[in-house]
Amino acid sequence: MKVMVLSSYAPTLFLFREDMMTAMLENGHQVIAAAPEPEYEWENEFKKRNIKYVSIKGIERTGSNPFSDIKGFLSILKVIKREKPDKIIAYQAKTIAYGCTAAKILNVKEIFALMGGLGSVIRSKNGKSLAKNILKIEYKLAFKACNNVFFQNKDDCNEAINTGLIKKQKIVMINGSGVNLKKFTNKPLPKKPIFLFIGRILKDKGILEYIEAAKIIKKRYPEARIQILGSFDTNPTAIKEDYIYKYVDNGLIEYLGSTNDVRPYLEKCQVFVLPSYHEGTSKSMLEAMATGRPIITTDAPGCREPIIDSVNGFLVPVGNAEKLAEKMRWMIENQDEMAQMGRESLKICKDKYDVRKVNDVILKTMNLKEAREDQSII
Repeated sequence: MKVMVLSSYAPTLFLFREDMMTAMLENGHQVIAAAPEPEYEWENEFKKRNIKYVSIKGIERTGSNPFSDIKGFLSILKVIKREKPDKIIAYQAKTIAYGCTAAKILNVKEIFALMGGLGSVIRSKNGKSLAKNILKIEYKLAFKACNNVFFQNKDDCNEAINTGLIKKQKIVMINGSGVNLKKFTNKPLPKKPIFLFIGRILKDKGILEYIEAAKIIKKRYPEARIQILGSFDTNPTAIKEDYIYKYVDNGLIEYLGSTNDVRPYLEKCQVFVLPSYHEGTSKSMLEAMATGRPIITTDAPGCREPIIDSVNGFLVPVGNAEKLAEKMRWMIENQDEMAQMGRESLKICKDKYDVRKVNDVILKTMNLKEAREDQSII
């Protein structure tokens, strides 16, 4: 069986979906990875894993140029027609919107979509937004073309159903992207208070609240270290580099750059912090839990699911820097309880978020592996 995995960003496809593609290979299937980045940049990395990489030119992950989107749609059509996959699974907004519809036009036998989250455009409160209304139409057409659509949290699932984007019977729930527990292992907590955020530098990730909380914490605990690891972005909610470096220069926060391997940074932190406004289910959070870190995150879609409040971390209101700082301060002042929260994180991760369990559901739904009884279809 030949399976094509479509994404609008090769680095994310490589880092977040490698385990899924490997599972497909282990079950005897051919895998083709498709993303906009040039083949000369990524072909060898995928080839090392026996995955063929092809470029779908024209897809701009965060762009809004309709002519570019048309070019991207035609490129996807061309690639699908050339590669002739038996099944397609699309991941990320634009490749879901265009890839699933293109696959339907070309009579691909089975089509699936993997939702990381509905995103800031759909979740915008501006109901008259042109971009929002266009994306809703695109999603509705794409989901109609799909055999099944994988969702990572009930909030996104219910929103999609209630707004008429999808019929309930097509939805399959999975526990996020899962985490590779052989790659991410329990690590002892350092003795110094080090807080770490991992993610793109976006307003929607709660970066502004994180910085405001850092101001509160550093006044009382100047030895505390407040770190940011992640890339700057072209997303509409992206925060400019000069804003971040202003606080780096005055010693408030540490910017660690971006990386393809977060493990050394997780190992050096005490507490993982994600004040995001919404997620699918944060993979970085699951990776932090797998290393035995307590979590502070928001009571928001895709953030709240892995957290049992006051057990393996804390849930704080979205956009509330004071509450965020309050829980960061608690972690500093209650080291024994904080360490116990880290142990609970690891336990929850093993019980629920093992990537092998997540991939089992995906492969069984796609008829790429024999089904077992724990498949969760709502």
